[in-house]
Amino acid sequence: MTASPATAPTPASTTSEPLLKVTDLTKHFPIRRGLLQRVVGAVRAVDGLNFEVSKGETLSLVGESGCGKTTTGRMLTRLLEPTKGEILFEGRDITHASVGQMRPLRRDVQMIFQDPYGSLNPRHTVGTIVGKPFRLQNVKTEHGIKREVQGLLELVGLNPEHYNRYPHEFSGGQRQRIGIARSLALKPKLIVADEPVSALDVSIQAQVINLLEDLQDELGLTYVVIAHDLSVVRHMSDRVAVMYLGNLVEIADRDELYARPMHPYTTALMSAVPIPDPSRRGRTERIRLEGDVPSPISPPPACRFHTRCWKAQEVCKTETPPLVELAPGHAVACHFPENVDLPDPAVRPGASSPLQAAAAELSPGGEVPHDDASRDAPRVIPLDASREDAPVDAPERTDASGDAPGDVPDDAPGGPSKPEDA
Repeated sequence: MTASPATAPTPASTTSEPLLKVTDLTKHFPIRRGLLQRVVGAVRAVDGLNFEVSKGETLSLVGESGCGKTTTGRMLTRLLEPTKGEILFEGRDITHASVGQMRPLRRDVQMIFQDPYGSLNPRHTVGTIVGKPFRLQNVKTEHGIKREVQGLLELVGLNPEHYNRYPHEFSGGQRQRIGIARSLALKPKLIVADEPVSALDVSIQAQVINLLEDLQDELGLTYVVIAHDLSVVRHMSDRVAVMYLGNLVEIADRDELYARPMHPYTTALMSAVPIPDPSRRGRTERIRLEGDVPSPISPPPACRFHTRCWKAQEVCKTETPPLVELAPGHAVACHFPENVDLPDPAVRPGASSPLQAAAAELSPGGEVPHDDASRDAPRVIPLDASREDAPVDAPERTDASGDAPGDVPDDAPGGPSKPEDA
């Protein structure tokens, strides 16, 4: 079957060209050994991402530690060189742009780093740090750089009189605000925020989140937010993309994803979110994932989640599931998705899973996609969400009220980790 590579759905209300478009984005870090430093393998950090971000929206990337979120963010800002794929910003290909070609684009694409302590130079004052973008880009201001920096500090809720202070004189929340002020200096169109509140106290988290939302409304910013905390993601996102071991497994509008997660991994993440209402805790089930932790050096074949999935069948080990839109704006890469009714594979010759049968319904000639062809699967007509497939080799499910706060799915290269409130 011949078709163009599948891309993740965009909001139905958006008809103009997306601000950011990513196609088959991949990053492999080579492993070198020996005296001659020969390449003996690669860490497949990101493997074939497809998504779009519209002007003025917030797209969140979520997943466990080690799934490739930060690597993706650094490629979007071109702090890392992609191995292959395509990054289009306002229709312009910046995938392999040189340092000189990227310099003017730095005004439009900025990043908020995760660590408010490590992202600021301790030898420079706040005025020098926030004013650096003006000097690097040779931007002239009407009232001088100092006045402009003081205005930015006031915009993010800091005292303009702090212009001559050093980073060590500020709290964690204040340092994060300084980082935000620096990213806003040149009025960018796109901001990639890598865990902007994970290192902050809960009370300060709320202040920073509200600040980012207010700035988005005031300046028309577009955000790509990288986060673990699904409660924070739900509060500030328009759409949510779920990553697992370098792959995009599900993407949907925020309300749709939280109300009806389709991928088993997303369902497990949602079950780990703490419930603040004690009366509801006993009525929810906690899914505890089992199985070996996969390595990005040698990920499982076909569906990378099949080693830990309670719905896995033989087809999951041999056929890579395509990212297929099963509801308006809701795409999932799973042969046996949850919370959706799919056609019986028996009615489609050659189909070995409900997802393949559904993908064949709209494909030219009714062909069933397999392996590499599955990437080219068409979007599927949304169907009634009423049936759940019977689980196979179901893992232990524990009442949510009996879980310890840190009892969350383990999946990080080289050892257990947690989705941190995810």
